[in-house]
Amino acid sequence: MFSVIRNFLFSNQTIRQTVAKNTFWMAFGQFGGRMCRALIIIYAARILGATEWGVFSYAVGFVAFLTIFTDFGISPVLTRETVRTGDPEHRSRIISTAFISKLVLLFFGVLVVIFIAPRIASIKEAAALFPIVAFVFVFDTLREFGFSLNRALEKMEWEAGLYILTNVAIVSFGFLFLYYSPNVFSFSYAYAIGTGIGAFATFYVLRSHFKNLFYYFSPHLLLPLLAAAWPFALSSAIGSLTINTDILMIGAFRSAADVGFYSAAQRPVQILYLIPGILAVSLFPTLSRIAFEDKERLRSILERVISMAFLFAIPIAIGGIILASGIITILFGADYMNSVRPLQILLLTIMINFPATLLSNAIFALDEQKKLVSFAAIAGLSNVALDLLLIPYLGIVGAAITTVFAQFISNAYLWKHLKRLTHFSVLLHLKNIVFATILMGAIVKLGAILHINTMMNIGIGALVYGGILYALREPLLMELARTFKKT
Repeated sequence: MFSVIRNFLFSNQTIRQTVAKNTFWMAFGQFGGRMCRALIIIYAARILGATEWGVFSYAVGFVAFLTIFTDFGISPVLTRETVRTGDPEHRSRIISTAFISKLVLLFFGVLVVIFIAPRIASIKEAAALFPIVAFVFVFDTLREFGFSLNRALEKMEWEAGLYILTNVAIVSFGFLFLYYSPNVFSFSYAYAIGTGIGAFATFYVLRSHFKNLFYYFSPHLLLPLLAAAWPFALSSAIGSLTINTDILMIGAFRSAADVGFYSAAQRPVQILYLIPGILAVSLFPTLSRIAFEDKERLRSILERVISMAFLFAIPIAIGGIILASGIITILFGADYMNSVRPLQILLLTIMINFPATLLSNAIFALDEQKKLVSFAAIAGLSNVALDLLLIPYLGIVGAAITTVFAQFISNAYLWKHLKRLTHFSVLLHLKNIVFATILMGAIVKLGAILHINTMMNIGIGALVYGGILYALREPLLMELARTFKKT
């Protein structure tokens, strides 16, 4: 029994088992790490208050947006190209060229954070944080580079451990620093130290793959690498507007407290976004291999995983909307009740983001990344335009409405393009899911009216939803059971 578990969790055997193993470790690492970090985020938000928490969120959001430009799409290209090559020397050249390219971009990014960001920040209190947050920027960028190589190796168990280590370090130093000095500067230093530990640990674990890192740099690979990366970089840069521009725009038109309230509403939704992200990262190496070898197999895989995304997305969104008030109270306290309405609106994006994450990875695996530029442009530019229109009048509620609309119209474009390429269809898989969600929603709403404890109500909803699907013998549920039974 022990050997079966060990083989499943620590070795790559078949495609089904490898995807299941990688998904398990990505889920374990991401949810474990994020839940761990959520402890310090919730604690910090309560200790610092909405205004100081808003200042920190603004500074980190600014740097998160900048990270897209310093990556320039290099990380996903590194994963894809490393998977595809069987030549160890060529693989070393790809890694070396990608790393040096990233260092150059990182250097200019640090200059922007330290010297330009403080001058253009609309929340002036954030200016003093940028030199500290610059370290977070450097360490996170280097750690993500290591993770992109690790994904090519399909050793997600390493990434899970490293990600959890990073977040444990952030939490440990965060509690320690806030205990002795409860202010935003202290928390920023703790955050930087934690991310630094994660970056150094990542490079230590992958040290055998980073030998002669500067020796194998190839100028001849530089242009092909950047040519493959730029569409992904541009789409990511524009697409990140839907996440980070909301914070920046609220900071420009509203107060730091409003930034804090909106950031609190975003946190549960961003954690939920991990679900399709984990599946997409785990599946990406497999999609990259079969994209041009077996289109029928690709179509079949896409239908199953996108339907699986809806299996989780629809009930999470509906249940979350019903219980939003209780969720905010549990996480952030009664002082953050202004976050409830934005959270309810943002939860609608769960039903959009879950399939969109998988669709965009499939398009990239098919070498159709240039189409992602149009997808991201639709999302990002419509988000900016609507933010300018709605935030001055509706505040953080307007920002949430903007995000839903921008994601909807951009995902419609993405869906249409991939459907033309692969002819996938998921509509027939949704009948039982919608039926079970309606019944679950009615029971959860009744529980809320009767003032049943929010956590207990969530558990009841999950049991009701799962029980209905089991009674209906939902094929997707049976597929999940078979996956783990066979592995």
